[in-house]
Amino acid sequence: MSLDAALRDVIACPVCHGSLDEVETAGGTSELVCSGCRLAYPIQDGIPVLLADQARHA
Repeated sequence: MSLDAALRDVIACPVCHGSLDEVETAGGTSELVCSGCRLAYPIQDGIPVLLADQARHA
């Protein structure tokens, strides 16, 4: 499931405030990857989970 383009334009990484790019994982799900600190945030049921403690290093 892809995020709305307008939403992607306004959200940023909560850790470093870098831009987030939506990428598809090998399992067929999507996540947002920060271009600055390279943290990957999950997207669950179409909702980005922008919590640093739930992010992984990409």
